[in-house]
Amino acid sequence: MGQLDGKIAIVTGAGRGIGRAIAILFGREGAKVAAISRTRETLDETVKEIEDAGGTAIAIPCDVSRKDEVDAAVAATIEAFGTVHVLVNNAHDRNGQQAPFMETTEAKFQQQFATGLFSTVHFMQACYPHLREHHGKVINFASGAGVLGAYGFTPYAAAKEAIRGVSRVAAREWGEDRINVNIICPTSMTDALKESIEDPAIMEIVSRTPLGIPGDPLREVAPLALFLATPGSDYITGHSFHVDGGNLMDAVR
Repeated sequence: MGQLDGKIAIVTGAGRGIGRAIAILFGREGAKVAAISRTRETLDETVKEIEDAGGTAIAIPCDVSRKDEVDAAVAATIEAFGTVHVLVNNAHDRNGQQAPFMETTEAKFQQQFATGLFSTVHFMQACYPHLREHHGKVINFASGAGVLGAYGFTPYAAAKEAIRGVSRVAAREWGEDRINVNIICPTSMTDALKESIEDPAIMEIVSRTPLGIPGDPLREVAPLALFLATPGSDYITGHSFHVDGGNLMDAVR
């Protein structure tokens, strides 16, 4: 028996990194997974891994910055599986947005809010009727970059903190529907970090981590997402969970 037997989960950004790790673990635990991202090829790899392990998944290519495509992706999930019990909003395009504050453009803000904040909001709104019916779970992703104010990450940090604000409001408003809304804030937790551990910049990040090691999405983040998707978290909502090796212990109380 899997912990998510009978559940339907949408996981965005499921083609790589944290989203892929969550989709694979959810599939192993019995959920039927709608794997959503822009790139069909990486989604197909995720779906194949889930199916090879005996699970069920579908790939739904989607530009999460476009509301019409978000609505279509949710509709495709409903058509395939009938409903949604768990929504994981992990997708967020951070490529090319890093720059000092005074070099930050409005276009960079628009790109970060479109792929991060607005995609999160649109998926939540599209899934709400189904989540309400099943007392569902929403797991949104923010970042330590927003909490700490990481140098050069103004638009990304702003979008991530906006996601935390939206999530807390939804947790309060949707509490009467018994929908749980929580936030995971990973730090130093990317495929690139794993693959570039000898890079001096990466080593510097790891050197500031009390546990002294880089994070692994499948080992550290996916199990927390799994817990937040199960009945064990039914009395937890509106909280931010920092998966960071201890990086934020002095910043978060």
